Amino acid sequence: MKNPKQTINIENVVASTAIGQELDLEALAVDLVGADYDPDQFPGLVYRTQEPKAAALIFRSGKIVCTGANSTDDVRESLRIVFDELRDLAIEVDEEPEIVVQNIVTSADLGHNLNLNAIAIGLGLENIEYEPEQFPGLVYRLDDPDVVALLFGSGKIVITGGKAPDDAGGAVDKIVSRLEELSLLDG
Repeated sequence: MKNPKQTINIENVVASTAIGQELDLEALAVDLVGADYDPDQFPGLVYRTQEPKAAALIFRSGKIVCTGANSTDDVRESLRIVFDELRDLAIEVDEEPEIVVQNIVTSADLGHNLNLNAIAIGLGLENIEYEPEQFPGLVYRLDDPDVVALLFGSGKIVITGGKAPDDAGGAVDKIVSRLEELSLLDG
């Protein structure tokens, strides 16, 4: 059987930054080739990079949120492209604006079907939300690392709220350990 940590895959990295000045999004939408701006639908301008694939949500305040990247390196590279494009339009951008990772969403596979009813009882209700008529997954809130794991009957899990790529590995270790302690996962 494959080690569940070997199945961890980063699905999405969300990070934020700011360029420290207000932007005229209407003018930027005209000047920035490929930008989408429809203030009736969304208050920010959407600019997509292809290599790496990600989307930068640029707001009037100068704040920028990067989403859709598959690694923290891809976030940094995508934002570097955005910063360079803005500089090409004579918009002042610091040499190295601070980039803060807000959320890393990962998936993994425990390699076993899970009895979510037994897990909900075994793990205790203080860290669990499980309402199968509302949502097919069990929501498990971990303290260390500070993430939320969605466990599904298929053994697949989604981990959200991570700030570093290693948070997913720590969460998988803790989940496997707890399920083995409760004899809810065959070792």
